[in-house]
Amino acid sequence: MHSVTVEELKKVIALSDLPDEHIQWILDRSEYYELEDGNPVAKYGDPALTMFIILEGKVSFYMNVNGRQVYYYTFENNTATGGVGGMMPYSRMKTHPGNSYATGKVRLIRFHKDHFSELEQLNPDLIQRLIGYMTERARSFATTQLQHEKVNALGKLAAGIAHEINNPAAAINSISTELRKRLNYNYQHTEKLLQFNVNPKQLENLRLTVEKKTKEFQSNMKLTAIQRMELEDDMVDWLDKKGVENDREAAETFTEFGFSIAVLEDFCQEFEKDALVHVLQWLENLLSSQILIQHLDEASSRISSLVGAIKSHVHMDRTNELQPTNIHTDIDNTLTLLGYKLREKNIEVRKDFAVSMPPVPVYVGEMNQVWTNLFDNAIFAMEKNGELTIKTSFENGQAKICIMDNGAGIPKEIMSRIFDPFFTTKKVGEGTGIGLDTVSRIVKHHNGEINVTSVPGKTEFIVCLPLAKK
Repeated sequence: MHSVTVEELKKVIALSDLPDEHIQWILDRSEYYELEDGNPVAKYGDPALTMFIILEGKVSFYMNVNGRQVYYYTFENNTATGGVGGMMPYSRMKTHPGNSYATGKVRLIRFHKDHFSELEQLNPDLIQRLIGYMTERARSFATTQLQHEKVNALGKLAAGIAHEINNPAAAINSISTELRKRLNYNYQHTEKLLQFNVNPKQLENLRLTVEKKTKEFQSNMKLTAIQRMELEDDMVDWLDKKGVENDREAAETFTEFGFSIAVLEDFCQEFEKDALVHVLQWLENLLSSQILIQHLDEASSRISSLVGAIKSHVHMDRTNELQPTNIHTDIDNTLTLLGYKLREKNIEVRKDFAVSMPPVPVYVGEMNQVWTNLFDNAIFAMEKNGELTIKTSFENGQAKICIMDNGAGIPKEIMSRIFDPFFTTKKVGEGTGIGLDTVSRIVKHHNGEINVTSVPGKTEFIVCLPLAKK
């Protein structure tokens, strides 16, 4: 072994106050290594057999997350890590969960776990100190894991927002283009009306007719496809005889607003025959503009509701404290943001919400991660035309939220592992394996419980959260 001295090893923070004879005992049972920058210290999946003690340099650890190396931690001779890493006393680690690499030139010694029991007899205080470093490492890992899950949740949220806002935004863009065209048509048709001496009283009657039909249009029962086609075909023939251009488009508009041929015949009686074609074109253009304005209002309202859902979901206007919240509203907002995924698979959502559900005190931002992960997993598990059922109830001081899907179910052999960190049944790149682990930790943070039952065709996650004490 390379000549590592007791004085050199005592510079390692974790060992700094050990008696010289204990330091020498460790040295006698250790192996010395020198590593250049980038050299592996430990490889993913290899048995975890040794604790390493850093004499010089740093060791960077990258967690294996579905085949990707994600930076998590740096071991060095400081108060956080004590200059020790790898396998620790009383650790349940069997294999390395990621890859560790030398950062810069690294000198270290390895101490095999077979000597841990002897070391505990020799210096019990050192064992407790090493367990403390291991606990701090686990806490740091959990914090980093939570940060990655938040990024993952943010990615899901961003994807949902992009998909949900894209449709109404594209609709607004298309409507504005069409309205511009209709405005130009209005100038042209109005000029024709004036040329054929349509008087102000007749224009007023046209306007009143449009207003009346617009109100009826908003409350009309929708026609069946066959009824609509039959009425439109008859209307096309009638308009063609009157000399109206684009008679198919005009027929669709008049039919949608509830005009029948008989109504239009009566309406046309007060206009000269030469002016009639221009009156019908002017009327169709105005009605089409009304339809476009209504669609514009619907698209803009859709964006406004999405912005409201986003604001509530990301918890923009509240502090990071327990807040009484309407669980049903939070669930609805999450479903809104995942709406594109539900529509892609044509999944039906059934909601059985408890009447008079009291506000539930939660960390709203955290709980929205729970709903996002549970709904996203349920959607992933189902084929097209699936069914997602959400049922809520409350009793004995607890709110109970049941989320059921009719997917293939969770195999019995992996049921006990689904809440384990980094365990996933999804393909590489489709899941992080930390979603359900995060869900479990968040629910526990709320002093709640989460349970799951699964058989083919029915998987049910049950989240129980304490209600505010009266």
